[in-house]
Amino acid sequence: MPSPAPHNIARAAGFTLLEVLIAITIIVILGAVVGINLKDLVPDSRQKAAKMQLGELRTALQIYINDNGFPPTQRQGLEALVVKPLTPPIPQNYKPSGYLDSKSVPKDPWGSDYAYLCPASDGGAFEVICYGADGEEGGEGYDADLSTLRP
Repeated sequence: MPSPAPHNIARAAGFTLLEVLIAITIIVILGAVVGINLKDLVPDSRQKAAKMQLGELRTALQIYINDNGFPPTQRQGLEALVVKPLTPPIPQNYKPSGYLDSKSVPKDPWGSDYAYLCPASDGGAFEVICYGADGEEGGEGYDADLSTLRP
């Protein structure tokens, strides 16, 4: 069998400019689609983390109430979950280790403090509020307030 001509071997070994441009275009399009889908990933994660922390704070407050018969006052705040309050009413059955796994009250995923209301805005025993991404009352989307009253 005759061997191919030398000029055919050189031509078959590389890519044409058109093939390279098509490949780059496909990669750019795929990158754009993936980037668009990932842009909401971090805000969604923060919102989910805030909801989980609110659930943990609600549970800790309910255990505090079960142990002591009343929630921490607004003045005592959420700190009462990690350090036994020294201002009245002083809980008589306070757990020596506190009511949270940490030694401090966690901040929300945006780095702000949770708001604590006692009594709650609906008249209930307590409410813990996260003011969302903007850190201010009200808002929509990622700026919306999250509360232990609205899981």
